[in-house]
Amino acid sequence: MAMQAQEIEELIREAFPEAQITITDLAGDGNHYAAEVVDASFKGMNRVQQQRAVYAALKGRMDGPNGDLHALALTTKAPG
Repeated sequence: MAMQAQEIEELIREAFPEAQITITDLAGDGNHYAAEVVDASFKGMNRVQQQRAVYAALKGRMDGPNGDLHALALTTKAPG
């Protein structure tokens, strides 16, 4: 089942309430998205740690072939 951009943002926002979040539907099919998450909590984390934190916020929605979200191109960073 496809996810809406708003659902993805809401899941991420639960874990990162102060983040600047931008979600883009890449294919128009509700399965391929890009997300940019900018949050102060990422300061001092490497990119892998940042992305793991965001994937954890998705609460298993990307897990395996039965996940609701097929692909997410993720960009994370701490504010400048």
